[in-house]
Amino acid sequence: MLNYFATCAKGLESLLFEELQSLGASDVKQTLAGCYFRGEQQVGYRVCLWSRLASRVLLQIDKQPVQTREELLQAATDIDWPSLFSDRATFAVDFRGTNQSLKHTQFSARVVKDGVVDRFREDQHGRPNVDPDQPDVRINVRLAKDHASFYLDLSGESLHKRGYRAEKGAAPLRETLAAAVVERSGIAQLLATTTDEHKTLLDLFAGSGTLLLEAALVLTDRAPGLARERWGFEGWRGHREKVWQALKQEAIERFEHGRQNCQVRLVAVDMDASVLQAAKHNASVLEVEHLFEFHCADALAFDASELPSGLIISNPPYGERLGDELGVLLMFRQLGQRLRTHYQGWRVGLLAPEEVLLKRLKLTSDKKYKLFNGAIPVTLALFDINESQVEFTKTHDDAVANRLRKNAQKLGKWARKEGVSCYRLYDADIPEYNAAIDVYADYLVVQEYAAPSNIPGGVADDRFWHILETIPAVLPFDEQHMVVKQRKRQQGKEQYEKQDNEQTIEFEVSEYNAKFKVNLSDYLDTGLFLDHRIVRKHIQSIAAGKRVLNLFAYTGTASVHAGLGGASHITTVDLSRTYLNWAKDNFRLNHLTITKHDFIQADCLNWLADMAASQAEQWDLIFLDPPTFSNSKRMEQSFDVQRDHLTLLQDAASLLAPGGTLVFSTNKRKFKIDQAGLTAAGLVAEDKSAWSIPEDFKRNKHIHQCWFISHG
Repeated sequence: MLNYFATCAKGLESLLFEELQSLGASDVKQTLAGCYFRGEQQVGYRVCLWSRLASRVLLQIDKQPVQTREELLQAATDIDWPSLFSDRATFAVDFRGTNQSLKHTQFSARVVKDGVVDRFREDQHGRPNVDPDQPDVRINVRLAKDHASFYLDLSGESLHKRGYRAEKGAAPLRETLAAAVVERSGIAQLLATTTDEHKTLLDLFAGSGTLLLEAALVLTDRAPGLARERWGFEGWRGHREKVWQALKQEAIERFEHGRQNCQVRLVAVDMDASVLQAAKHNASVLEVEHLFEFHCADALAFDASELPSGLIISNPPYGERLGDELGVLLMFRQLGQRLRTHYQGWRVGLLAPEEVLLKRLKLTSDKKYKLFNGAIPVTLALFDINESQVEFTKTHDDAVANRLRKNAQKLGKWARKEGVSCYRLYDADIPEYNAAIDVYADYLVVQEYAAPSNIPGGVADDRFWHILETIPAVLPFDEQHMVVKQRKRQQGKEQYEKQDNEQTIEFEVSEYNAKFKVNLSDYLDTGLFLDHRIVRKHIQSIAAGKRVLNLFAYTGTASVHAGLGGASHITTVDLSRTYLNWAKDNFRLNHLTITKHDFIQADCLNWLADMAASQAEQWDLIFLDPPTFSNSKRMEQSFDVQRDHLTLLQDAASLLAPGGTLVFSTNKRKFKIDQAGLTAAGLVAEDKSAWSIPEDFKRNKHIHQCWFISHG
C-alpha cells in the first residue's frame, strides 16, 4: 500500500473525502485543503484520472524530522532520487510550510534541490536540470510540526487543467470549484429523476461554459483527466504504463456509453457572443457539443418557457468596487423576480461573494455552502422555485419610498424655481436610513453615512441596500445614472487623486447663472459643495468692482460667482494642481478671462502666513472655507480647524482692505468659534449660519457654520 496526499481548494475537503472513497482509496483522512489516503498504485492513477475536485495527487516517498537547513539538506540527500527518476529528466521543487529556522519557502526549495543534485552526484550520475515551468518530475515537500514530508507529484500540472480549455472567457471559474458547484447543486438528483423525458441544465451566465462543461463530464461519465496529454508520473521510474493504459481504456468505454445515453439538455446563455464561441469550442474538445444549446441573450430576458424544467446553476457577475456592486445588486433583484415568475418547478444553485447580494433575490434558500473562488470567499445558495416560494415578508415599511416621493416633489419644484440643477434630495430624513442622496441634473449620487456603533453592520448594510433598491422604483432616474460613493478619511494626496473607475462621468451643471463642471466618478467629491450655494450667490451679489481672495478654493466655484458678479480681480489659491485646473475649466465655461486673474498652487496656511507677514496685498472680499483637518505630506504641519482657526482668521483679516469682509465657513460638527479671541484681535464676527443654509439642507442645520468677519 502506498501513502498519498490529495490537495484541494478550501471548502472542498468533505466532497473530496467522499470522492476518494468512491474511487477505491482506503484510510482516507480529511485535513485543511486536502485529504490523506492509502492505496495501490492503480488507486493513485485512478484518482489522477477521475478526481473532479483534487488539485494535485502526491505520492509520499519519505518523511523525516527537520528543524534546520542542515537537517533539511541531509533529509533530501538521503533519499534515493536516482531510483525515482533519470538524470536526463528535468525536475522542480515545490515547498510548503515554515518554522523558526526555515522561514522562506523559496530558500527551502533551493535546499531540497541541492540535496537532490548532491545525491545524483554521490551515486556517480549526471546532474539533472531544473525546469520550474514544465518539469518531467515535480517534487513536493511539506513542512509541518518539524517534520518534512517528501512527495512525487503524480499529477504534474494542477488537475483543474482538464485539457479542454483552449479558449477562456473573462475571469473563469476554476474547474474544480465548478465541479463542486455542480455536485452541491444536485446533479445526482437530476440524473435520478431523468427517465425517458429530457431534463434541462441551464446556465444563465454561462461565460466560457465551465459550469456546464463540468456538468457534462458528470452526465456523460467522462473522466475529467481524459483529455490531458501530460502527467507527472510519466517521468517516474516506478510508472506502470500498462496499468495506466488499462484505466484510460476503461474510461474511454465508459464515456462512449455515457455520451450516447445522456438525457439532459445543457443550455448556455450569455450576452457575450465571443465567450459563447469559446464555450462551443470547449464542448467540441470534450466531444459533448451535441448535448448543448447556445443562446446569445440577456439572462433577465431569456425565454425558457419551451424548456423542460430542471436545474439552473450560475455564477452571476459581480464587482469588487462599490460602484460595480450597485449594478450587481440591482441585477440580483431583477434575477430573483425573473426566477419567481418564469422558472416555477426549477431547482437553482447560485454563487455570490456576499450574503447581501443573495438577500436581494428575495428567495428562501434551503441550503448554503461556503466555498472559495480563488482567494474570494463565495457562497453557493440553493433554491427550489415552487408555488410556496414567495418573496420574503418585507422588513421595511414604505417610509423610505414615501419620503423620497415627497422630497422629490417638493424639492424638485423648488430647484426648478431657484434655477439650480443640483440639490440634496434626502439627508438621513429617517434616521434609521442613514444616507444622503444628491441630484446632479439627471444623475443621483448616493452616499452612506457611518452607522452608529450600536447598529450591527449587517443591519446597516441591509438598510442602505433597501434605499438603493427603492430609488429606481419611486424616482424618475435611470438605474445606470446612480452613483454610490464611499466615504473615508482621506490621507495626503488621496482626495486629489483619481479613483479607480472604468468610466468617467463628467458633465456640466447650472447654479443660478453659473455653470460648473462636475465629475461623479473619478474623485471622492464631485467638484461642487451644494451646501455653500447661498454663500456663493451672495459673493456674486456683492463682488462688483472688488478684489476677491478665495482660499482653499477647491474647484473655484466661489471665484466663478465673484467673476460673474463683476469682481475687478480674483485670486484663487489651493494646494491641488488638479483642482486649480478644474477651476480654470469652470472659468472658461462661464466665459471669464483666466489671464485677468491669479490661480496659485500653494499650501494655503503657509501662503496666508507669508502674505500676512509681508502685507504686500489687500482684498475687499475674502472667502475662507478650510478643511476640518489636514495632514498632507506637502504641508509642513497638520491643521485642525478648531485648534488653529483663530490664527487663521487673524492672518486672513490682516489682508482685508478697509471696509472689507471675510466670509468664514466650516463643516466641523460642534465647532466653537473663539469670540473672545476675535474681540481681542479687534474683529467682529456675525453668525450667518442659519441664513447660509439653503432649503435642501434645512433638515440638517449643522451641515456647516458661517460667519461674516470684519474689523471693529
